[in-house]
Amino acid sequence: MHGAFAGAWCWDEYFLPYFAQHGYRAHAVSLRGHGVSPGREELPLVGIDDYVADVLRAAGGLGREAVLIGHSMGAIVVQRAMRLRAAVAGVLMAPVPPQGLAGSAFLLAVRDPELWCEISLIQLAHPRYATLAGLRRAMFSAAVPAEDALRHFRRMQQESQRAMFDLSWPQYPSMKGTGKTPVMVIGAERDAFFPPYMIQETACIYGVAAEIIPDMAHAMMLEPNWKGAADRILAWLREREI
Repeated sequence: MHGAFAGAWCWDEYFLPYFAQHGYRAHAVSLRGHGVSPGREELPLVGIDDYVADVLRAAGGLGREAVLIGHSMGAIVVQRAMRLRAAVAGVLMAPVPPQGLAGSAFLLAVRDPELWCEISLIQLAHPRYATLAGLRRAMFSAAVPAEDALRHFRRMQQESQRAMFDLSWPQYPSMKGTGKTPVMVIGAERDAFFPPYMIQETACIYGVAAEIIPDMAHAMMLEPNWKGAADRILAWLREREI
């Protein structure tokens, strides 16, 4: 599941063909109001529970239990979905931390006020109001070519303000009740949104060690070193014979 302001397109470039090549039936979902999915007109009123319903509907159409992979906002959606429907496993990439977006935003404002302003334009208004330089610093490492960052920037869209409000508060209730479903937590060393110690907080809730990918930023699936993250996920799945 994609994160805020994105769509299924963020998985199309690398992750879907990679996992398909390794024998997995790989699918990506554009949540309602995102990508080519219907519901753009109602998007401002859509909440996280609505996104969970989208995931459950898509998973139910597969005919068997699935490995659910979610990035950032999508990781919260995956965790809530796993509480309601059995899954083979869950992979949480750069997940929104247990304290929610409000806590992480406050810490970023103290640590890097300039970047906080840029991210606020992305989160509270629309990606088009942010500068390309600010978006690159927020989402990508310096290794991402400017032309690629611009291409991704042009595909980003408005996010539901209700969904962002839902994510602002502590997310602990979303992170419990997944039973014995194995969970992998993976983060990026240079994530401007959720630095490694926040990723570790999520991992601690599940009693696992977080995997932190070096020299990588928030949008891991679109980084030049995307394969570093994909390889870790593949190895984790194969260790569990999934």
